[in-house]
Amino acid sequence: MPVIDQVCQTLRATLGLAKIQLNQDTLLLGSVPELDSMAVVNLIVALEQQFGITVDDDEINARHFATVGTLSAFVQGKLA
Repeated sequence: MPVIDQVCQTLRATLGLAKIQLNQDTLLLGSVPELDSMAVVNLIVALEQQFGITVDDDEINARHFATVGTLSAFVQGKLA
């Protein structure tokens, strides 16, 4: 399964976004009310578990959470 599909799956499960259509261009931070500061922490933990990655505090940046595409690219970079 492509990384972007897995990220969408994790977003839906973590934020309860079952009814929202997600694609690469879907705006996240500032556009999805469910994605508040606590949800970002929960999402990072879920992504770490899903992909077996570690996200350090200094790597957390709003630009990674701008869209589904930027978040997927960040995860893909962590996998490389």
